[in-house]
Amino acid sequence: MFLNYIKRILVKKALKNSIRNVKADDLRSPVKTVGLLVDESCFLNVNYLIKEIVANGITESNIKVIAHRDILKKNEVYLHPTFGLNDVNFRGNVELQSVKEFVSEEFDLLINYYDVEKPVLLLLTNNSKAIFKVGFSSIDKRLNHLMITSNVENYKVFIHELFRYLKILNKI
Repeated sequence: MFLNYIKRILVKKALKNSIRNVKADDLRSPVKTVGLLVDESCFLNVNYLIKEIVANGITESNIKVIAHRDILKKNEVYLHPTFGLNDVNFRGNVELQSVKEFVSEEFDLLINYYDVEKPVLLLLTNNSKAIFKVGFSSIDKRLNHLMITSNVENYKVFIHELFRYLKILNKI
């Protein structure tokens, strides 16, 4: 318990040192691949979220999901690659291979589906190589290109607003 508290503080410090403002690199490219970073501690309906994205024209094979949980059970099998605080060392480096692959992949769109600032999630968002990042407005504004005001439970509203703005920006 105490070590987890210290680890969170050190990860926050690593994030603070490495956080960079969002750059407008090549924001004109259309969205074909989607990365979905979900906090399953707050939202468990990831499959419904994927169905909404597919209903808006993205193929399911182009969607890659990674989930975060506060408490991971060793004997439980998860549908998507799942990580926790134990998969990050005290310097803020991720040790799990599936998380490293997710962060290094260049998605056209990264959906940060969490509305509570957890240092591990913020660190992954910051380190992601995604071209266009979208998240909730309650998260640090330096991490996302587009921020949507909504609740985590209202996934249909979030996806509707997201694709509405993507059409305005000619990304679909």
